[in-house]
Amino acid sequence: MIEIGVDIGGTFTDVVCRAPDQPLRVMKVPTTRADPSRAVLEAVRQLNEQWNVAPEDVARFVHGTTVATNAVLERKGPKTGLLTTAGFKDILEIGRQMRQTMYAAVLEPEVPAYLAPGALRFEIGERVAFDGEIVRPLDEQDVLDAAAALVAAGVEGIAICFLFSFVNPMHERRAAEIIREAYPDIALSLSCEVDPAFREYERTVVTTFDAYIKPVIDRYLANLERGLEQAGVPAPLQIMQSRGGIATSEVARQRPVRLFLSGPAAGVVGARMVGQSAGITNLISVDIGGTSSDIALIRAGEPLIRPEGHVAGYNIRVPMVDVNAIGSGGGSIAWLDPAGGLRVGPHSAGSEPGPACYDRGGENATVTDASIVLGYLDPDYFAGGTVKLRPELSHKVIEEKVARPLGLSVEEAALGIHRVVNTQMTEGIRLVSIRQGYDPRDFALLPLGGAGGIHAVPLADELGITRILIARHPGVLSATGLLSAVVEHEMSAAFPRRVDELSLPEMRASLEELDHRCGELMEKERVRSEDVEISYFADVCFVGQSHYLEVPFVPGEDTAAELRNGFRAAHRRIFGHAADTPTQVVNLRAIHRAGGETISDEASAPATGENACKGTRQIVVPGYEGKFEAAIYDRERLAPGVTLVGPAVLEQADTTTVVPIGWSIRVIEGGNVLLSRDRAKG
Repeated sequence: MIEIGVDIGGTFTDVVCRAPDQPLRVMKVPTTRADPSRAVLEAVRQLNEQWNVAPEDVARFVHGTTVATNAVLERKGPKTGLLTTAGFKDILEIGRQMRQTMYAAVLEPEVPAYLAPGALRFEIGERVAFDGEIVRPLDEQDVLDAAAALVAAGVEGIAICFLFSFVNPMHERRAAEIIREAYPDIALSLSCEVDPAFREYERTVVTTFDAYIKPVIDRYLANLERGLEQAGVPAPLQIMQSRGGIATSEVARQRPVRLFLSGPAAGVVGARMVGQSAGITNLISVDIGGTSSDIALIRAGEPLIRPEGHVAGYNIRVPMVDVNAIGSGGGSIAWLDPAGGLRVGPHSAGSEPGPACYDRGGENATVTDASIVLGYLDPDYFAGGTVKLRPELSHKVIEEKVARPLGLSVEEAALGIHRVVNTQMTEGIRLVSIRQGYDPRDFALLPLGGAGGIHAVPLADELGITRILIARHPGVLSATGLLSAVVEHEMSAAFPRRVDELSLPEMRASLEELDHRCGELMEKERVRSEDVEISYFADVCFVGQSHYLEVPFVPGEDTAAELRNGFRAAHRRIFGHAADTPTQVVNLRAIHRAGGETISDEASAPATGENACKGTRQIVVPGYEGKFEAAIYDRERLAPGVTLVGPAVLEQADTTTVVPIGWSIRVIEGGNVLLSRDRAKG
């Protein structure tokens, strides 16, 4: 059975191919930004040409996509309409009082009113009370009239958000039936299905985002499915979701708002997999690609999950792997601000035109250009030799854009670029660790992505981390993670009850309904019920508190105490205190998982260690004057048990790892590499 995982990045599209009794095969192809599916289909073609991987033999095809995020970042979604309860038309524009930039001199709106402008928002005569009782029946003519006006205005998607529909969804479902009967081609998103929880603004936002990206995702996945079918791939298309689980394309289209962290989540799953194989359960993963860095924390073998994400400046209430994405990557552009200060990012050269050394018309100095100047990259072996770099262009552009204006040498300027970008990444790591009550020194750092190994040691030094775990194929670990991810579906429902007044039969009834809905999705995945693992969570807060924390629990006689104690422990860890006051449940959540496995590379020919050293190269090391002669090793030839010391550079087709003075290298079982800081020298 041949399995393929494809992760689309800003610069490269990473491909992993696994076949029985064969080594794991990896490939990088340039991302086609105008139509990302073209790069995917090109990879399928190259797999056939280079490795004789017949498309008809592919039994599994898993994909991580950034299409949903890009549609929001670039505001390229189609016209979207919004139907609300009469009197609540402007809830999307009113928003909340909380602001991200409280002290800005000029305040800008922080609500996504552009999703459905005022002319595309319609009030519908209906009203459901807080307890689900129907106060005013649905005015079906209002629904028809609003739908007709929206279709005439050219909308492709409609969000339906009625008051208290999370308690009684009857009116939303009936409105959807009316619209589907009259206009079957319009994409519909119902808040009772997308986000059945209280807080009207948050529920309206996430439902409208879902309607905004649904036509975009539907077209993209349809094109990709059609292309795979034409290429002769019979396997069903599976998509990574933001929580770190996969779903079939058919199911993913139902709630596309859950795809915002599709790509970054795959990297976290891959990092978790590598940590398990190495026996390290506390990890901080740093996925450094061409345009951004995605940082996540894995504790006790499980990634942290947050109840809402932050996309394009807006809070979107969708459970996501807790990934902190910053605009710092290999393609990030170095520039000088009006005061003459050196900045790096968030703008990126991407893959088109790319860094100056790509020789594709890039005219700006990037982090990759700085890595060339510092001696970290071999111009003839970038991406396994598939991309030939021109180092003279890197020297030229850094001299013109950075070194000369600052009165520095080219190498000093390149080192400055690295210091700035490393500082930005370090702050990103602090946000996912220290901010949530975790000491980064208690974790090992796991770099991934094409540039992860270059920046790993400076990040660890800054944070006091003493161990760095390098996967066998770190440059394509996100694609590898796709093949080891579980099939997962999550459903939640509002359940506002004080913890000390919980009714266990009532809770079990609510959980059974959630289990039934998850079970229906699992049936579409063709997963047997006996293979499903079920877990339950509750959103809990102090009575009167505005925000809640997720607490795992097992339904039983001790549920109330379990929720109370679990919430206070989480509150104390994150905020440093926990009051001895009453608590309440806000929402219940059921998660169904099936499958997933650790990918090994046991079929690879065992490395012997012979001819592993390819020579030497001069590199510039932060914190030291002058250059150092570093040994260059072919990573694939390093056998388990081998130990080395820095300065050294480990080269492989998908990435490069730089190991400066003060760090030792040990190849462990499974082909992973463990870097350790020498306290005496470091």
